[in-house]
Amino acid sequence: MSTTTTNIASILNELIETCRDGQAGFRSAAENVKSADYKSLFAELSAQRQGFITELQGLARSFGQPETSGSVAGSLHRGWIDLKAALTSGDEHAVLAECERGEDSAVAEYRSALEHDELPSNIRRVIEDQAAQVQAAHDRVRDLRDLTQD
Repeated sequence: MSTTTTNIASILNELIETCRDGQAGFRSAAENVKSADYKSLFAELSAQRQGFITELQGLARSFGQPETSGSVAGSLHRGWIDLKAALTSGDEHAVLAECERGEDSAVAEYRSALEHDELPSNIRRVIEDQAAQVQAAHDRVRDLRDLTQD
């Protein structure tokens, strides 16, 4: 397997793990917040990330290297670490702040992936599209967090 192919598979696998973190984090938030509106938003974003995972896994398989199995049931990382404490507190502002922190990490991962010149155009388009949706989700969560400060 060429270095480029290995690099592309590695980039895709990193994004898969990032999306898994987001999917699990949003699912946990949806299951634990009291607000029906927030439950709905977090469930929607969790489902969105599941779709991203499926799409990225298909691309990784096209390189003959399916994603490495991550710790789906394990602890969240990459910005989602403090979500559990925020959920336990019941403070919606804190939950939104932790979800935003997780999204900050996802936005950074997608930006990092797009810095790689060796990405084939079809993969670049998928990553760019997902990155735009991750940024939009980040902005929605941030705006809601700002509204809860009042």
